[in-house]
Amino acid sequence: MRRIKTLINIIILKIFNYIFMSFRLQENKVLFLSDQRDELGANLKCLYDRVSTKKFNKILLLRHDRFKKQTLKEKWQLMYHITTSKYIILDDWNPAISLIKRRKRQEIIQLWHGPGAFKKFGYSRMDHSRKASKYSMHRNYTKAIVTAEDIRWCFAEGFGMDIVNVKATGYPRTDCFFDEKYKDKIKRNFYKKYPQLKDKKIILFAPTYRGNSLPNAHYDFDKLDLKKLKESLNDDYAFIIKWHPAIYNNINRHKLQFDISEYEGFVYDFSNERDINDLLIVTDILITDYSSVIFDYLLLDKPLIYYTYDLDEYRQERGLYFDFDEYVYGTIATDMNELVKNIKGPNMDRKKREKFNKKFMSACDGHATDKVYDFIFGK
Repeated sequence: MRRIKTLINIIILKIFNYIFMSFRLQENKVLFLSDQRDELGANLKCLYDRVSTKKFNKILLLRHDRFKKQTLKEKWQLMYHITTSKYIILDDWNPAISLIKRRKRQEIIQLWHGPGAFKKFGYSRMDHSRKASKYSMHRNYTKAIVTAEDIRWCFAEGFGMDIVNVKATGYPRTDCFFDEKYKDKIKRNFYKKYPQLKDKKIILFAPTYRGNSLPNAHYDFDKLDLKKLKESLNDDYAFIIKWHPAIYNNINRHKLQFDISEYEGFVYDFSNERDINDLLIVTDILITDYSSVIFDYLLLDKPLIYYTYDLDEYRQERGLYFDFDEYVYGTIATDMNELVKNIKGPNMDRKKREKFNKKFMSACDGHATDKVYDFIFGK
């Protein structure tokens, strides 16, 4: 039944796309499209703010969950804007984009959401001699951006693109890390909203999900011993959790069970904050694993702990573009005892940080938004 419904949906979208192919391509129309968020954020917001309403007709189509059923009217509207927009800006995979017939002179630009090049994605996860349909999701892109020259090949391979169309501009969302006034503003607003955290050392726990797809995304909650953390750390610390959106969605759907009620005053769940950048600014120590948040966080030059209790298993199942050692510029913990120890005594390795920056983040310089704008629209 699910396959039949999926097939019907594909047929409907393709019919709508065919109908609107007879409409004029609107040269000044820019569509900002996402079905992973219900409000503007990250790279999309930075570029949206940069694009002038005097020069362009900006259209915004956002929804927070791609698995939520769309009405016929919503599908009609979606395909109308996709088929008639000269420019389509994305920051994640969008199923409708992979279904359409791209028009001549139409630009479909993938800004992506994760900087650097960590977990393999798209065509990188398969044998190129057989292009399985599940990876045709990354079709029709005409341009893509990355955060360093050395990783252009990773995105070209993952998206199945010619490398000449992948440019190291840096990510617009990282520009804020070079803006001291912006960072001061974020800190003031944060502590005004959460005065109880004013004098705390903030630990941000932001792991990625386990599982081979978003619907079954999960995390081994037993590996996170909140009781031990609370008993081991004094009142100077606050532990903030930011689950991956896929995990958070499954918690909200009651597919996963996670409760922090008995740790009130020490543990806070900020998973409803869609963009993590502002949280990184107020963070003192970041704990993560295989998440691309390590790339953004490098630019803030603060302690990082990798909590990788399942490294060998994850490496085999998911695959990484480079050996895991290439991604390490902080300390590693494989159990709760090591995690507590590293929280109390964080380490900063300057040589590793400089090497990591050159390889993965060297194009981020505070001017990425302007460079991306020029790449898409020309100077």
